[in-house]
This record gives sequence, structure tokens and C-alpha cells, in this order.
Amino acid sequence: MNKIIAGAAIMLSLSACATVTRGTKEAMVIETDPIGAQVTISNAHMGGNVTCTTPCSIEMPRKHGFAVTIEKDGYETVETKIITKVEGAGSAGMAGNVLVGGLIGAGVDAATGAMLGFSPNPLTLKMIPVTAETESDDMMLDGAQDDQEIDAETGS
Repeated sequence: MNKIIAGAAIMLSLSACATVTRGTKEAMVIETDPIGAQVTISNAHMGGNVTCTTPCSIEMPRKHGFAVTIEKDGYETVETKIITKVEGAGSAGMAGNVLVGGLIGAGVDAATGAMLGFSPNPLTLKMIPVTAETESDDMMLDGAQDDQEIDAETGS
């Protein structure tokens, strides 16, 4: 009888653990309009950058947020940050640990970030085309720099 109670207690505590029920990774979904943008995800905890072309989904560790850069020819580059926050399912798993007395499970959830989720997820962007006015302004600035270089050489 004691073995049955002990087994039931273990199963109950494991079912409440966010690490077991949710895992330590989450699929980050990135969508753009238009599709085909180049995405670079930077996270110091990953040991390098991860890239994909939209629409895409990348499995990422939940524990840390990260920076996202999205580029497409003819469109403005977008740089943003994805943060992590406690989600409903993650907090339910953590609460289950506390209720059942699973301090070890609560510690594991906190250490692995299993109770966290990405925000926003999915990241959906309508990309802004580079306008002819912006390109014209850039060309005028380049021309002004050339004029300054000529003036510096001639002394006038």
C-alpha cells in the first residue's frame, strides 16, 4: 500500500513540473510580409547566431531572451528583442511543484527556464519598403561628402 501511495505522489509531482510538461525549449515563429526575409537571431548564451528565411520556426532554449535582425532587399531592416516571461502553463507547473511539495522540481524549473515563454511569439512583421525619398537623401549625403573632399584637396 505504501508503494502505491509513494508511486502516486511521484507521478503527481512529475506531472506538475514545467520541465517535464513543457520542456526547456520553445519553437520561436517568425513571419514577415512579404515572405523571404533573412532573419538573424543573436543570443550570447547560444554561442553564435542562428539564421533562417521567413516564414520560419526555430527551436530555442526558453531561459534567455535574444535579439532578432530581419533584412530583405528593398525594405527597412528591423531590429528587435524577444523577451522571456512566465506564461500561464509555466506558472501552473511551478504552482503544482509548490502544492505537492516539490521544491527540487521548482528549482529545476527555475534553473532551466521551463516556466518561461517568448514574448512576442509569433513575431509577425509587415516590412516597410525603402522609399525613393530615403534613397535620394542617401545619394545627396554621398554627394555632399564628395564635394567636401574636393574642397579639402583644392583648399577652396
